[in-house]
Amino acid sequence: MRAQRQAKLDDALGGQDAALALLLGTTNVRWATGARVVAADQGRAGRVRNVALVVPGDTVPHLFTHTPEGVPPDHPTDHVHPGVDLETDAGAGSLVAFVGDRIGARGGRVLLDEWTMPLRAAWRSRLADVVVGDAAVNLMAPVKLVKTGDELACIRAAQHLNEQAMLDVLAGLRPGLRQCDLSGVFLQRVFELGAHQNTVDPIWEVMPESVASGPRSVTGDLVFPTVTTERVLSPGDVMWVDTGITLDGYDSDFGRAWIVGAEPTAAQRDQFRMWREVVDAVLAITKPGVTGGDLTRTAAAAYGGDRRPWMAHLYLAHGIGVDSAEAPFIGTDLGPEFDESIVLVPGMVFVLEPIAWADGTGGYRGEEIVAVTDDGYELLSDFHYEPYES
Repeated sequence: MRAQRQAKLDDALGGQDAALALLLGTTNVRWATGARVVAADQGRAGRVRNVALVVPGDTVPHLFTHTPEGVPPDHPTDHVHPGVDLETDAGAGSLVAFVGDRIGARGGRVLLDEWTMPLRAAWRSRLADVVVGDAAVNLMAPVKLVKTGDELACIRAAQHLNEQAMLDVLAGLRPGLRQCDLSGVFLQRVFELGAHQNTVDPIWEVMPESVASGPRSVTGDLVFPTVTTERVLSPGDVMWVDTGITLDGYDSDFGRAWIVGAEPTAAQRDQFRMWREVVDAVLAITKPGVTGGDLTRTAAAAYGGDRRPWMAHLYLAHGIGVDSAEAPFIGTDLGPEFDESIVLVPGMVFVLEPIAWADGTGGYRGEEIVAVTDDGYELLSDFHYEPYES
């Protein structure tokens, strides 16, 4: 799988007319090298990040790492270097010197996905004449967009592990538990099952009776997600659930609505049926050649209401892979023209996450992971819809 990714990266870099690519983004480096780094809080992660330098025609990227134990065993030792702290002048300066030596007399522009302030200062000092392009948009987004068979298998395995853990959480759901109690059950179970990282802080949001009752949003729409707290769950609470873990470098995304200690009312079952109608309508047209605009129009028509069946501040669908949310993004505030520019191709993977909402019901939200095939689609998620559907 790493060899396939390296070939895709070489081809894409050659098409960009770039001397090399410098990658700082955690998941971009992981995709390019296969190297793992211990998960850390945001304040510390930036200082112990892996860094990759991709040179066209080289067998593998140069990897700068603070955690050599996470380097794949077949990565050549002469392409593994001590980690650099890019939040310091010394660390940034040493990396810029290394890059400058690799550019040499041949010159050419460099693609870079992230800056730190010390890195920008060191770059201006030594490589001011080197043009810098956007590696995140122009290089990494395109190469990660279409998944190989091995990558699809990794996403499927991560999702299966996530769903196994959620079966245990749902089995123990009852009034009197706190939201954070559910997080404890989930996190213990995913690591017992072998997850390498918790990627999404578990969300167990109790939905309000109406949009007007709050919490408030600048969009005037529902607020989701909100931070998990010690809130005690009550009978009849409608809870929107969202979790995600990482396994072998690939992410999962689980979404369902549950009801605490009660059966759905007739109105709540209607909300679920409406959600299913939207999902089924979108899946019915999912195949190569269909555009993101086709998907958004189909979803809106199936919903038939005065609002779009997805969150105003989110999207109808987003991609998934080494990031829990990556391209393609469909139904964003970038508008219909952007959606129309997204054309489905075999190997593209997206998480379909519409909602159905009416005041007084708590609404319904669920997520399905969809892989585009040669002539249609395949679901990579496989979790039941209880208590809405037995």
